[in-house]
Amino acid sequence: MNDNFDTIILGAGAAGLMCAARAGQKGARALVLEKSEKPGKKILISGGGRCNFTNIGAGPNNYLSSNPHFAKSALARYTPRDFLDLVESHGIAWHEKTLGQLFCDGSAKQIVEMLLSECARSNEFGGDVEIRCGEEIASVVHSNGTYTVTTQNGAYSAPALVIATGGPSIPKMGATGFAYELARQFGMKVVEPRPALVPLTLGGEEVLFREISGVSAPVVATANKSSFAEAALFTHKGLSGPAILQVSSYWRPGDPITIDFMPDRTEGWLVEAKQANPRATLKSVLREALPDRLAEILVDKIGLQGELGNLSDKALRSAETRLSRWTFTPNGSEGFAKAEVTVGGISTAELSSKTMESRKNPGLYAIGEAVDVTGWLGGYNFQWAWASGVAAGEAIGAMACSGAELR
Repeated sequence: MNDNFDTIILGAGAAGLMCAARAGQKGARALVLEKSEKPGKKILISGGGRCNFTNIGAGPNNYLSSNPHFAKSALARYTPRDFLDLVESHGIAWHEKTLGQLFCDGSAKQIVEMLLSECARSNEFGGDVEIRCGEEIASVVHSNGTYTVTTQNGAYSAPALVIATGGPSIPKMGATGFAYELARQFGMKVVEPRPALVPLTLGGEEVLFREISGVSAPVVATANKSSFAEAALFTHKGLSGPAILQVSSYWRPGDPITIDFMPDRTEGWLVEAKQANPRATLKSVLREALPDRLAEILVDKIGLQGELGNLSDKALRSAETRLSRWTFTPNGSEGFAKAEVTVGGISTAELSSKTMESRKNPGLYAIGEAVDVTGWLGGYNFQWAWASGVAAGEAIGAMACSGAELR
């Protein structure tokens, strides 16, 4: 057991393990402290157990942050292709789903095993990575250029400390706001965290849509000028599905969201349907594109009954507009318990975009979900974890090598 460390990394998730592996392979001696009994717990449940480990099209425009430019440096220096090369070097079979999402053919366990293997390879480069699970952090202090972390098992010290404990999303996995508490302890600002990639709830008259729980349809959902063309799912609490999860990151309480239920139809399509078949009904036309139960509830809400030939063109155009700009006003979300990630976190103004190091506290780094950088659904958040982990790991490795003679 080595007690002479260059860095202590708090959290053995995606970002923490990647940071440890890169630092170790740059010659640093890293200690990873994880409170769970095993590393990579959130990786294991991701992508339905197959881990949507990156998105081939990931770029700065796929992320939310108070500073939209912050993620550019790390993402440019460690790309989806770089991570895919690593996956392939370990012989992990993968496949691409829609919209550039990459998954393991087998199990998410393969990604965790790969990261642990990369940590173990540090010995080949003169570094060392030690991972200790079941470590509950009692305190963190900084004195005379050294960070000391105390757990129930003892005290550990190093000149560098990495906050990689994530955000409060999915608390049943052990997630907490510890990263923010630690950041504030060291005088760093935190952008108010809120649930992201989370189902939205409906109340009032919109409760009626709960009756079609389990029904989904391809739509374009929009919140605060951000739109996503994917499936929406009605649930017993409200709205979910990829399109809703995506816009939830942009939605704020009290805001409406709009849904285009007929995104592939051009203006005037209902009038054309009337001309083509005057005896058709709005319900029969909608059933050609939407599930029956959804078509029925939309027609009931619109209130246009009878054959299209008996309805005015004006009424049909009004129905078109309603169907393309259907407005819901969610009364909330399902919160951090069901959120896949967190919007907000440690302010990017506090960090170097190149190294992830605190501007106020030399040797203190923050990476992954703990930082105010949040990706879209579809592998983007993992890519941020890899890229930010590499950025910090390389910086720590460089620091360790420059001070190697002091060890």
